[in-house]
Amino acid sequence: MKRFHVHMHVEDLGKNIAFYSAMFHQPPARTEADYAKWMLQDPPVNFAISTRGSATGVDHLGIQVESTDQLAELRAHARDAELALQDDGETTCCYARSDKYWLTDPQGVAWEQFHTLDGIPVFSEQQSEQNTTPAHACCAPAATKNVANTLSKTCC
Repeated sequence: MKRFHVHMHVEDLGKNIAFYSAMFHQPPARTEADYAKWMLQDPPVNFAISTRGSATGVDHLGIQVESTDQLAELRAHARDAELALQDDGETTCCYARSDKYWLTDPQGVAWEQFHTLDGIPVFSEQQSEQNTTPAHACCAPAATKNVANTLSKTCC
């Protein structure tokens, strides 16, 4: 199974946890001081919020897979289509160790495709070692900083 992933930046984590918990009719699967994540089954979505962004709104979208083979298949499709990808390999981010890569759509929206390998106790082991706070969540490519403005200009 593949799971759709959405990560949003929010100003007030507590208010947003209350709102999304009510909307999804369940509490987050993971809560940290700057982050919360719901792993919804119906519809299958990994929905995350954090206070780590420079602007509120959608940070990036993604597809989470359940196996290394599924990620390899998605990566092969991207390469076959000659899509430019930023391959991070195995990395830590968003309280998880994952194998991931990024694609950027024509509007500049970052798409993360990843397989979560394990949870970790810090947002990112690299950031923890450097004792710094990243400017944005999950290391999305720099070309995608204006995702919220891009998405807000579109209509259903």
